[in-house]
Amino acid sequence: MLRKQAALKQNWRFTAPDGTTIQINLPHTWNAADGQDGGNDYYRGTCVYETVFPKPVYAEQTQCVYLEFQGVNASAYVEVNGRKAMSHDGGYSTFRADITTLLKDENRLTVRADNSAGTRVYPQKADFTFYGGIYRDVLLRIVPRNHFELDYFGGEGIKITPQVKGKDGLVRVQCYHKVPGAQVHVSLYDAKEQCVASGNGTDLTLAILNVHLWNGIRDPYLYTAKAQLIKDGILQDEVCTKFGVRTFRVDAKKGFILNGRRYPLHGVSRHQDRKGIGNALLKEHHDEDMRLIREIGANTVRLAHYQHDQYFYNLCDYYGMIVWAEIPYISQHMPDGRENTINQMKELIVQNYNHPCIVTWGISNEITISTKNKKDMLDNHRVLNELCHNMDPERVTTLACYAMCSPFSKVVHITDIVSYNLYLGWYVPGLFLNDLFFRLFHLCYPKRCIGYSEYGAEGMPGLHSENPQRGDHTEEYQAVYHEYMLRCFAKYPFIWATHVWNMFDFAADARDQGGEPGMNHKGLVTFDRKTKKDSFYLYQAYWSTEPVVHICSKRFRERSRKQITVKVYSSLPEVSLYRNGKLLEKKQGDKVFTFTVNLDKNSDTKIKASAETAQGTVTDSAVFRWKKHPKSYKLENKHSKSANWV
Repeated sequence: MLRKQAALKQNWRFTAPDGTTIQINLPHTWNAADGQDGGNDYYRGTCVYETVFPKPVYAEQTQCVYLEFQGVNASAYVEVNGRKAMSHDGGYSTFRADITTLLKDENRLTVRADNSAGTRVYPQKADFTFYGGIYRDVLLRIVPRNHFELDYFGGEGIKITPQVKGKDGLVRVQCYHKVPGAQVHVSLYDAKEQCVASGNGTDLTLAILNVHLWNGIRDPYLYTAKAQLIKDGILQDEVCTKFGVRTFRVDAKKGFILNGRRYPLHGVSRHQDRKGIGNALLKEHHDEDMRLIREIGANTVRLAHYQHDQYFYNLCDYYGMIVWAEIPYISQHMPDGRENTINQMKELIVQNYNHPCIVTWGISNEITISTKNKKDMLDNHRVLNELCHNMDPERVTTLACYAMCSPFSKVVHITDIVSYNLYLGWYVPGLFLNDLFFRLFHLCYPKRCIGYSEYGAEGMPGLHSENPQRGDHTEEYQAVYHEYMLRCFAKYPFIWATHVWNMFDFAADARDQGGEPGMNHKGLVTFDRKTKKDSFYLYQAYWSTEPVVHICSKRFRERSRKQITVKVYSSLPEVSLYRNGKLLEKKQGDKVFTFTVNLDKNSDTKIKASAETAQGTVTDSAVFRWKKHPKSYKLENKHSKSANWV
């Protein structure tokens, strides 16, 4: 085996700012509880991690040792045996260094992780918690001294650019190394591990006859490229990467086109944190998130607002999710941070270039919230846009515009395509304004591709109302809001993508809303991933290929009135409703069905909804009770309204 690696997970000592030292294992964040207590004790600063590891076994004449960090937020200063090994600014990307000359028989690794406020490293202002710590894996990687490039912005030394010509795939493979006199042999393999093309060179194009396309969630077919570094007839190093062959384009009239066919993008945004562990996720957490995203029927994910774990990009490749990938250039432009935006964009592209799931590079998010340094901000955007095109001519650039950013603003027209973060019907009254916005934008700019990068409403599973209103944080208003938005989007085929904000509730230390401070509750699923809100099933009824029948407001069990409206979401055209075992009514409809039901006083009224499929009957059930003094489902904290975080 030419390469080996070992994760440094166990037996770390974490020293907090007060000098307290505890034993921890990685991944770890010192802000794991933030977002659950309103940001109390939300420390932003520097903490120290230390561990001791033995010198790894390697052949000193022919091998070397790299130390790799896959995520330290936000800046890191790394020492091995008291000597500087590396430093890094940017909390979401991989960075590494050759530490061979620093190694002893026993080695002390010290990491100073810093998430403090500043003016140089993004993000500094945003609607999410800035966790600190070593929250992704740390690896010792033993590689041959003659190896493919590992020192260029965290990449692996291989770059795959596929194109389609007729029925064949033309795959350009570029390999990078610094070994004089070495040659490179490249082989391409299909999913059955059969070699389908091969050739020699550091920059060559290989043809795959009758290529099997990567076709989104319908058929996410992956090939493997293997590059071998050879010198004097001896194999020196080897690197492999998955890739997919597909074409795409974005059309101002037809929306997103995948492999020559219209492929409407409907999906969600995702943050990388969850209750109790913050952003220190394990693979099983990523797997669960992907399972839920697939269960809802999404075909696209906006991975906000930073570079996510490579493991999750791999999952998106494997399951066919179309991905919007972006850097945390967000909420305010910092003149001292321009270099950091450029560096983070280079890392994002280099480390993620080979993923077929990614179709667009996101340059910024809601950058016009702050209007200071406008000229410098616009120039920074132009630099980033040109950088993306130079590094990757195949993909398009985009940005997410702040709601108050006029369609006539210069920043709206810098990138190839654009999306908006609009909460019309939540932060401001008037759901109908969403229709007006689309019509106005498309009328003024019929050749400009427009999408919705964020839209949503707070929804608390414990808050309910018979007459839901904007700002009440009830599960019912969240559902009403999303019902309207789905009907709205159906009218406009030119929308290139829609992304719900958010798939999951997430920590936002600056917020105090919904009776649970430090949280953003716009998720379709709760922060702990245990509760799917009613809106989850609405989207499932629209998007999933699986039959769906769901009775809404089941958590709103006790009612103050005898007669209630029972709402059912279903992907099927006809739903039957049963009251206490007897058929009450059968209705035909489209996704949303409503029934009037009389409740028994002071006793349970059992409700069942059912629909027929070719495979059998799909059902759901609920229990409601009419009580003179029902329990309270209202938001008691009167000051906790729907105002935004800014």
